[in-house]
Amino acid sequence: MFNHSTASCLALAAALTCSAPALAKTHHHAAGPAPSAGATDKIGATAAPTGPAPVPDSPAGDKSTPVPPTLPDMTAYVLMDSATGAILAEAAPHLSLPPASLTKLMTAHLVYQALHTGGLKPDQTVTVSVNAWHQQGSFMSIDTTSVVNVDQLLHGLIIDSGNDAAVALAEQVAGSTDAFVQIMNKTAAQLGLTDTNYVNVTGLPDPALHTSAMDVALLSRAILQDEPEILDISKQPSFTWNNITQQSWNPVLKVDPTVDGLKTGLTKESGHCIDATALRGNLRMIAVVTGGPTWHESTAAIETLLAYGQKFFTDTTIATAGATIDTLKSNDLDGGSVQVGAAQDVSLTLPVDAASGITHSIAYNADLTQGVTKGEVLGSVSYSAGGKIITTVPVVALADAPPASFTTKLKAKLRSWL
Repeated sequence: MFNHSTASCLALAAALTCSAPALAKTHHHAAGPAPSAGATDKIGATAAPTGPAPVPDSPAGDKSTPVPPTLPDMTAYVLMDSATGAILAEAAPHLSLPPASLTKLMTAHLVYQALHTGGLKPDQTVTVSVNAWHQQGSFMSIDTTSVVNVDQLLHGLIIDSGNDAAVALAEQVAGSTDAFVQIMNKTAAQLGLTDTNYVNVTGLPDPALHTSAMDVALLSRAILQDEPEILDISKQPSFTWNNITQQSWNPVLKVDPTVDGLKTGLTKESGHCIDATALRGNLRMIAVVTGGPTWHESTAAIETLLAYGQKFFTDTTIATAGATIDTLKSNDLDGGSVQVGAAQDVSLTLPVDAASGITHSIAYNADLTQGVTKGEVLGSVSYSAGGKIITTVPVVALADAPPASFTTKLKAKLRSWL
């Protein structure tokens, strides 16, 4: 029933040396009869986007930064710096769209959370329900007799995009998929995914299921921060279960060694969506493209975005907690001064032409008459590039400084008279 033709991958195979999967498959199809043999020739092909291409913007850029690429084959895109969250490029970032199997990013996130809190163990055996076994669409190929553990199901979820694996994991975590979906939406709200609503754990089409390229990027960043071990699975080119080897759905893995994740999605409604992450130099970027007519076009769009980010942006550490950035002098302090520094490390994503021109200014507002203690906030420091303030953080005392004694005050007064 599920051995669909791989004809839709031929264009990518020719242009990007994409090898055909050992077991051909399609991400999703609606519940009901399997497509006919003739119909499978077009599985994975979607209509090109209609209307004008979304207008690109670079919120992190400056006047010297080239405008981001126009990608007319995509309905929306976001390029984000994973470390800082800076948006390097975007086009229609909040456009509502069906996420398809990008839904499984949240499924994976909640499974990893359960692993981190001890609710699940990687080697824990999971019972496969009839509901999981009967899932339509892409699959891991488990059934009610399978002896399978959480780690294997995560491989089937992330690499195979298995709907059966998604349901089995959700039922194990929450008891039912309905309860799991409630947790998905609660977590989405906590992460600020304002464009997202989940109705299932798989991404199978539903009018009420929607997200945006921005929300996919935000969720991906949260996963990379909290569960970076997902990359140990998402970078794998294939997974073998029950003597069946399936190639990863992520076509960018085959052409770009800097890419090591994360997920793809494909339905007729969504088009070819890719959520990729890559480490290039000092930048880990997240690139999300949606609505591509083929995997070839979507892969090319991802590569274009990553090249743009790598060429025109850099991550720069402009302050380190504990390092002196100024000496605050005051007659109210017994030693006459105290060293100050930023309260936290400050790393920014900046245009490459601006990274060497950072300046800073400090505004003090603390009452020093009672002295200061180490770590006490004394004011704030603002960092600027091109005359524009790009971030402001507190400045703190780096040591204790007792209030000036009567003798110290008297000596200071005498010095002022001389």
